[in-house]
Amino acid sequence: MSGAIGGTIIKLQNVSRIYDTGRIQVPALLDVNMRVTSGEFVAIVGPSGSGKSTMMNILGCLDRPSEGRYILDGQAVDELDDDGLARIRSRSIGFVFQSYNLLPRTSALENVAAPLMYQGVPRKERLQRAERALERLGLADRLHHEPSELSGGQQQRVGIARALVTEPALILADEPTGNLDSHSGAEVLELFHDLNALGRTIVLITHDVEVAAAADRAVHLRDGRLQDAVPA
Repeated sequence: MSGAIGGTIIKLQNVSRIYDTGRIQVPALLDVNMRVTSGEFVAIVGPSGSGKSTMMNILGCLDRPSEGRYILDGQAVDELDDDGLARIRSRSIGFVFQSYNLLPRTSALENVAAPLMYQGVPRKERLQRAERALERLGLADRLHHEPSELSGGQQQRVGIARALVTEPALILADEPTGNLDSHSGAEVLELFHDLNALGRTIVLITHDVEVAAAADRAVHLRDGRLQDAVPA
């Protein structure tokens, strides 16, 4: 894991994302400036249509800004080609999704090990690291269960283990409690707190102000503009 505690891990400088439909231009993000320090737990909160999905796609190196710069863990993302973006996604970012995005008919162990395959890690080591990650999250007795055999909360824990197994600099969680009941959602947020206490940088994207309150700092996105952010 890179991203020394206290250093800047995310820096957005005058970032805009404009979608050109051919007839009109639709601004999704407008002149966003934000800095996240390594080891922070930050929530980006906003209503539907505020630009949250676009923000997640840019932070996750799934999309590029139309204007401005994004520097992730010291790397200027705008200077990377598609292969470079894929590498930084696989090595620097752990994704946690609302819908879990687990492979069906595939064991929890194999689901967690999957990202390591793209890094060229040998199979034996992949499975060992995946097993350790699942054990840390209290799933030692669910290693060989498929997603359909797990509760929603357990599936999300598998998703978090998968995000952690590559030792990324950043955990990017997109509405991670959205499909969970209140009890399971609270457990997932507590797990994020525990991970953050161990030094993990977490950026949580949510529409729910109560979920956002679990973070140490919240910034608000409205009509494509970010408020309350630490300037880049």
